[in-house]
Amino acid sequence: MRARKLFIGRNIRGIREGTGLTQAKFAEQLGISTSYLNQIENNQRHVTAPVLLALAEIFAVDIATLSENDSDRLLADMAEAIADPIFKGLQPSGQDLNLVTQNTPSVARAFLTMHQALRRAGEQLAELDDTLARSGGLNEPTPYEEVRDFFHYINNYVHELDVAAERFTGQLKGTTRNRVRTLADHLERHHRVRVAIGGSATDAQIIRRYDPVSRVLSINPKAAPSTHAFQLAHQICQLEHADSIERITNEAGFRTQDAASVCRIGLANYFAGSALLPYGDFLSAASELRHDLELLADRFGASIEQVAHRLSTLQRPGMKGIPFFFARVDQAGNITKRHSATKLQFARFGSTCPLWNVHKAFATPDRILRQLAETPDGARYLCLATAIAKPSGGYRDPVQRYALAIGCEIRHASALVYADDLDIKSKTAFEPIGISCRICERSDCHQRAVPPLKRRLSVDHNSRDTIPYSFE
Repeated sequence: MRARKLFIGRNIRGIREGTGLTQAKFAEQLGISTSYLNQIENNQRHVTAPVLLALAEIFAVDIATLSENDSDRLLADMAEAIADPIFKGLQPSGQDLNLVTQNTPSVARAFLTMHQALRRAGEQLAELDDTLARSGGLNEPTPYEEVRDFFHYINNYVHELDVAAERFTGQLKGTTRNRVRTLADHLERHHRVRVAIGGSATDAQIIRRYDPVSRVLSINPKAAPSTHAFQLAHQICQLEHADSIERITNEAGFRTQDAASVCRIGLANYFAGSALLPYGDFLSAASELRHDLELLADRFGASIEQVAHRLSTLQRPGMKGIPFFFARVDQAGNITKRHSATKLQFARFGSTCPLWNVHKAFATPDRILRQLAETPDGARYLCLATAIAKPSGGYRDPVQRYALAIGCEIRHASALVYADDLDIKSKTAFEPIGISCRICERSDCHQRAVPPLKRRLSVDHNSRDTIPYSFE
């Protein structure tokens, strides 16, 4: 199979500028001409193997990281946005979109932000919602959407906090079985913070509450021990790494203080997950246990959700894990958490594909469902799904129910225990799924909800199939 050519000019330019060298000096070090380097940096020429090897040898560059940037994610998002009917007749070619995402990613993100605002404005008029019209709240991305995209485009990996969390865990004494006590002792010894299981956090809706005056951290007694440990680690991050969180948040350049506040919480959560599942130990255990979610959860005293989410963040340069996608979906089909280190991209608008096995998980609780799936671009995946419930109190208290989805490209299937008895070589074993009906062009899908945006409808009044229309 022919290798894919690498057009990574922006990465090469970043490496050169980081060294402070001119194009002439940098080219001389690599053993190439200045004009050739200039063409590489402007994506007019692809990077050859000798150049990659020279980068690794002379500048200690991790070659694996060069081919895995956010261009694919940006390209998928741009392709979906440009399919909107408002651009009818004005759609650029795939090559043009590729050039924009590779050479000017900031322009691509600005376009996506503008398109989001345009869609919200259209929804606002369509729904005739006077209250929202007066507030103007739909004219820009919500804080949660902004933060979600921030984590999405940094590949859901925050090196500074990840390393700090791993170092912190290595300094603790104790095991995963008494982790809550160990973390509570750390808070009391180093920060004079007393942990109360209960205290002011007995209400079903409250998971954690910290009083900075009395220095008491109250944790809901109904929550699982893994949640207790997570919330304690979250509080430790707020107390010990506030400067790092503030710097990362400021560098992100959020539009509103609300988004910055949401991001601070997200970063503290990132530290907490990394502390409970330290990178090196977890990566090693994942390989040893062949990514068995339940065995990993038991070994680290974590929840299935914590384990699944952590697997999708193993993107440390030089010691990456298998690229996973991860999503959490509610019963209405809304994606409340999402990340993909694979080619699979989640729909930014509308519902997810009904043929995806995540929707079946609610009907079969306490089971991990498996699915061999193929997306319209021909990529094949091993998809896992399981339902979880988060009870918060008594009979009348609400119960949060979600389905978790995690998976990887089929070329990694042999590293997962879940693929052992599956016929991954049979083409018929793979179910056709899409991302969202509005951008899926499968013409033979019996579950299609709406036609694809870029296709003209054809309606035959003398015939009725499962779907009451066809399209060109």
